[in-house]
Amino acid sequence: MSAFLLQHEPAVRLAGFVGLFLVMGLSELLAPRRALVRSRLARWRTNLGLAITGTALIRLALPLAAIGAAFWAQDSGFGLFNRWAAPLILSVPLSLLALDILVYGQHVAFHRFAILWRLHKVHHADPELDVTTALRFHPLEILASMLVKMATVAALGCPPVAVLIFEVVLNGTAMFNHGNLRLGARLDRALRIFIVTPDMHLVHHSIRLDEQMRNFGFNLSLWDRLFGTYRAEPAEGRAAMRIGLADMSGPEPLSFFRSLGLPFFSAKLPGEAR
Repeated sequence: MSAFLLQHEPAVRLAGFVGLFLVMGLSELLAPRRALVRSRLARWRTNLGLAITGTALIRLALPLAAIGAAFWAQDSGFGLFNRWAAPLILSVPLSLLALDILVYGQHVAFHRFAILWRLHKVHHADPELDVTTALRFHPLEILASMLVKMATVAALGCPPVAVLIFEVVLNGTAMFNHGNLRLGARLDRALRIFIVTPDMHLVHHSIRLDEQMRNFGFNLSLWDRLFGTYRAEPAEGRAAMRIGLADMSGPEPLSFFRSLGLPFFSAKLPGEAR
């Protein structure tokens, strides 16, 4: 099974992305959590444009990306799991946990350090929240995140199959928890014991700075609870809370080129005062 996944890695990733994107898009139409008031076409054009640009940058700068780092570590015997010759039954779940806490810690860092916040602000500049917000990251943030991931994969000696599983799962859970999807209170409470739900992540996209500094997880909800960054509900309630950034209430976040230039040409950022 793992050999098949690795042999067809690009197709597996693409199929997972397209399949879940279509499912989430349809679910948002059938059971939306909030009424979207901005132009979906304008937002989707920007968000998908950023995703395509970031993917192209990775393919050009780091064509083998994280899975390439895993193969290199495996072939050269580099990294913790390879040095210990850890069996897959141990190294795969430990790799998934390690990479997930890495994403959590990296997300915290992008909010706490001014130079990183300048990049990450592009993600939070989206004035609405739906499945495409999960794809809305500045290409340089995507590149920086991949470099950190590659270094971690190599240092740990993560098995290639674990990296592939993590990439597919992370992409899927990001689209899920950014989705404009109404789950219902009972189901949401049950799911967020284990994973980050749309209502849980909604708090993180609040216009309030204190709420932006909560609920950093993308996959497992464990890390927010463990490190004291969990918040169950927004102060103003889900229906009334405002999404986005306090200093960007106009149409600028919807522009693709404005989003690309935002880290370099914006005024002093609220995140830089933290």
